[in-house]
Amino acid sequence: MDLASLETPVPVVDLDVVEANLKRMQDYCNRHGLALRPHIKTHKIPALAQRQVELGAQGITCQKLGEAEIMVDAGLTDIFISYPLMGEAKARRLAALAPRAKMRVAIDNPIALATAASAAQQSGAEIGVVIEFDSGAARTGVTSVDAMLDLAEAVRATPGLRLDGLMTYPLSTASADFLAVALPQLAARGMAAPVLTGGGTPNAFHAHETAPINELRVGTYIYNDRMMVAAGHAGWDDCALHLHVTVISRPTEDRAVIDGGSKSFAADIMPAGVQEGYGYFPDYPEAKLERLSEEHGMVDLSACARKPALGERLRVVPNHVCPVSNLHDRIALVRGGEFQGFVEVAARGRTV
Repeated sequence: MDLASLETPVPVVDLDVVEANLKRMQDYCNRHGLALRPHIKTHKIPALAQRQVELGAQGITCQKLGEAEIMVDAGLTDIFISYPLMGEAKARRLAALAPRAKMRVAIDNPIALATAASAAQQSGAEIGVVIEFDSGAARTGVTSVDAMLDLAEAVRATPGLRLDGLMTYPLSTASADFLAVALPQLAARGMAAPVLTGGGTPNAFHAHETAPINELRVGTYIYNDRMMVAAGHAGWDDCALHLHVTVISRPTEDRAVIDGGSKSFAADIMPAGVQEGYGYFPDYPEAKLERLSEEHGMVDLSACARKPALGERLRVVPNHVCPVSNLHDRIALVRGGEFQGFVEVAARGRTV
């Protein structure tokens, strides 16, 4: 089987580009004394996580317990779950992982703290805790230094838990401002934050000058996508994953329909004022993937001097690559332009 014979739609990952992306980020972290803890939510593939660790990553980041379970089963042994875990069912699952791997979890509230404490008590293994603070995303994270200090005191007082540090996403000047106030107050209470972990691929190469962190969490960098190109983090040649599709209809001169819709592409739109559409066609850069239904992608060709033919195979760089991984059971791999086979996206659908 070769690449041209694969049925579409199919995600295709260039392993040479992956390797270059991984080394580039690891080299950056090494130069600036940052521990790299990549987020596996982008690829969800144990072999790629293992390669990240082989190249020097401190461990990995998972968003959900289901991802962590897959990774521990595959032999990964240093895992941070950057998401508040809530309730006894989650505590039991975390307790099952804690004797098998060094586990660290993020919290921003007392219930998440109690969940981690229950897991530590059930497992008999110490579990690390980092306290997340909001640095502008208006998502999870405490919104005041006082709230952070209250949680830190509670962690210190809880058997089986270890206060590892503080976490934020995304890195910003607000991250630096929070830490400037928080760290002296922690020290004044006899507590330390040995891990200061921040994340976000778009500005990753400025992390060392944005805030005083010592650990970087990034995920999208392994593949990159249209958003990373727009952010200036990557170029088109740094995009490792392309969704291969076929033109299945040409109803008019200026419209093509491809065999990939919302069940193949992420529905993420580009930031206002950047680019329109749901993906970029490297071979037809003026084409615009303007609409998606479940299995159809409608492509506006009106700006194209040269237009794809009925039955032609096209490559598309998705706007946001992470959800695309979660939409497909497997990806095709190429190296040196040659098809290498398929790999299962083992942690896809692990949203619990």
